Amino acid sequence: MFLEINDLHKKFGAENVLSDLNLQLGERQMLSILGRSGCGKTTLLKIIAGLEQSDGGIIKIAGKVMNEVSAHQRNIVYMYQEPLLFPHLNVFDNVAFGLRLRKMLRATIEARVSEMLDALELSEQARKMPHQLSGGQRQRVAFGRALIINPQVLLLDEPFGALDTETRQAMQVLLIRIMQTHPITAIFVTHDLKEAIIMGDRIGIMEKGKLAIFPDKKTFIAQNEYVKKEINFWQNL
Repeated sequence: MFLEINDLHKKFGAENVLSDLNLQLGERQMLSILGRSGCGKTTLLKIIAGLEQSDGGIIKIAGKVMNEVSAHQRNIVYMYQEPLLFPHLNVFDNVAFGLRLRKMLRATIEARVSEMLDALELSEQARKMPHQLSGGQRQRVAFGRALIINPQVLLLDEPFGALDTETRQAMQVLLIRIMQTHPITAIFVTHDLKEAIIMGDRIGIMEKGKLAIFPDKKTFIAQNEYVKKEINFWQNL
């Protein structure tokens, strides 16, 4: 397995946020993690990214233990709900930022950024500033900036939560297309049942700091009580 987590646990004070959590995810797979607010989803992503320390457990990527590796050396990108673009940089320079940090040749940067903007249908927006873009366009720029550095793992923390329904659906389609063409392993966190099913190759449920992962979507839909509860909830509104 490409991403492995064994016996991960985390407390905040007396509260168990993560409890003996285990996860195995293959290369180029996307795992949807479904759960309500406060169940530990974001804490899990922050620990994988190196932004938060666990109290115990092992995290491995491609067989390498990552626990003591600093966040900026893990080659992991953590994407929030808000795009968090650099407001003083235009679209092109936002996407190029990571490549310039790596001191790549100017011609290489120009070619790779132009290719990425074309794939994201942003070529005509290249010289615009973030405040001139729609919400969906800003999120696409954020994806371009994340993907262009070829991260080992992409962590998505409800990335489409702030978008309207039509834009959200368009971004779901775009991300699925991107994942088919980039060798990236990803975890997609959401509280939206339909989105979890659409996005994930596999689906996990988090409740009270514990994670249960189903072998496939069919099993998840057929056997899981969470799905039945959610369906009943929406039917009774």
